[in-house]
Amino acid sequence: MWDWGSAAFNAVIVTFVFSVYLTDSVGADLDGPFSAATWLSISIALAGLVIALTAPVMGQRADRGGRRRRSLAIWTYLTVALTALMFLVDSDAPYPWFFVGLLLLALGSITFEFAEVSYFAMLRQVSTPATVGRVSGFGWAMGYFGGIFLLLAAFLGFISGDGDERGLLGISTDGGLNVRLVCLVAAVWFAVFALPVLRSVPENRPRGKKGDDDDEVGFVESYRILWRDLKALSRRDPRTVKFLVASAIFRDGLAGVFTFGAILAVTVYGLAPGDVLIFGVAANVVAALGAAVAGVVDDLVGPKAVIIGSLAAMLGTMTVLLFVDGTAMFWLFGLLMCLFVGPAQSASRSFLARLAPPGSDGQMFGLYATTGRAISFLAPALFGLFTWGFGTDRAGIAGIALVLLVGLLLLLPVKTPTRSEASITWAGSA
Repeated sequence: MWDWGSAAFNAVIVTFVFSVYLTDSVGADLDGPFSAATWLSISIALAGLVIALTAPVMGQRADRGGRRRRSLAIWTYLTVALTALMFLVDSDAPYPWFFVGLLLLALGSITFEFAEVSYFAMLRQVSTPATVGRVSGFGWAMGYFGGIFLLLAAFLGFISGDGDERGLLGISTDGGLNVRLVCLVAAVWFAVFALPVLRSVPENRPRGKKGDDDDEVGFVESYRILWRDLKALSRRDPRTVKFLVASAIFRDGLAGVFTFGAILAVTVYGLAPGDVLIFGVAANVVAALGAAVAGVVDDLVGPKAVIIGSLAAMLGTMTVLLFVDGTAMFWLFGLLMCLFVGPAQSASRSFLARLAPPGSDGQMFGLYATTGRAISFLAPALFGLFTWGFGTDRAGIAGIALVLLVGLLLLLPVKTPTRSEASITWAGSA
């Protein structure tokens, strides 16, 4: 249910609705050296820097103090509050509301990522070594389905149509009221569906050496503890460090597929802009089904096999897409590629859950977030480099494929934890 609810921020606020409203409506006539889109990228980049520097420590402190559920509640409902405040961003008064909107979006990105760290760390609390793959896969699929449901509801109820009143509810477009109301709906959606995990999953047990309690250890001192734990981890189990690096790279490639897929659909394969949303809904359905099925396969053959199979299949379909034309070919091979995105994401989460040392789930998923943020420039940079170097948007597919290939090659030597290792890890976290 948390995955289902969190789609309100991921899909509605960040990807399809509020960020587009902010750049295309509120900041459409912005003066100055930077465009609205440039300002947006700067604010998100700064938020990413904050996350990269602080996520592991925030997760570590929640682990150490036995406050993971409380941490999840705090960061989730701060995200809900920031989402609700986006209702105030009036497109008829771009100054100062455009910059207020940027601030709310950046802060929301930070609080949401912190919430995800604590939420991902709960995976071992609601699964066993035999079920972690299907639990992760089911949750990931629910996130996709939640995004589809809420996007369709927002589009049909508040956004579709032309004129001064939009959607089946006939909401006025004055000052962007129809879009701003979607932000309130998204806030309520997330607030409601975040409740079940907070009511049903118990708090984790405190962890840490004597003198490491949050009441005695300051935030800066937490970095010393983090560095100590990382050195011990690299000596005891270097494969975890190797996995964090490999997953950061291929996860950036997976993000690039969704980031640039819509652009390529229009500029290379001839999809009408209005059909892109329809393709996006279909892509999310396919990815959700793939994640759910792959979760079962994960428990049978292990997460590494799922990730390798998914990345290899994506590389194959991307190779075909480099040479075909037309909307029919894009629908066929684009959806086939999306079938393997969800499994790779879900299995990556379950892989780390199997690797994380007992009681360090929050810290490990904080590092998971940090490593991902640290190289989040890679896919966009290679996409831009290939399109510029070859003079065509189509070449950008090869840039994203190269990122996936590097992540796949780095993953190959990383050994999957055995069932006995996983059982010991689960027992240590109990």
